[in-house]
Amino acid sequence: MTDQVDQNAEVAGNEENAPQFAIQRIYVKDISFEAPNLPEMFSVEYKPEVKMEMNSKSRQVAEDHFEVVLSVTLSAEIAEKTAFLVEVQQAGLFFIKNFNEQQTHQLLGAAAPEALYPYVREVVSSLIGKTGFPPIQLAPVNFMGLYMERMQQAQQEQAAVESSGSETVQ
Repeated sequence: MTDQVDQNAEVAGNEENAPQFAIQRIYVKDISFEAPNLPEMFSVEYKPEVKMEMNSKSRQVAEDHFEVVLSVTLSAEIAEKTAFLVEVQQAGLFFIKNFNEQQTHQLLGAAAPEALYPYVREVVSSLIGKTGFPPIQLAPVNFMGLYMERMQQAQQEQAAVESSGSETVQ
């Protein structure tokens, strides 16, 4: 009986120290939609030139709780006039515990935005569809690839700063 109690306590202790990553809540933090040239846009051929900008940011809001905000701006022009402009800030509250600093950074920079992206896609498609334009489906994004590129770029910039700082003029 004592062995069973000790085993249960050990398992509970291991679970307490195990890495934990969980979505606590997903919500729209900010949303904006403009279609300044409607209804005139309906009389021209619908071949939009679409541009998308995306970024994410995170902040710690409590012990082991982080807010991640994925911001997407999508603009479309038809015949050099703005058809629509969509701005969405999709946010999530994430529980992250027992990861080292690098792993936490990676979760906040890649895994969390990846979890939020399907919600952004749905919001953007729905908003555009409600204007009378055909909905736009945003392409999938490789957040881990983007994260790795950013880390590589940051390392290169740091190496350049260090090498220029270590040069001496004689």
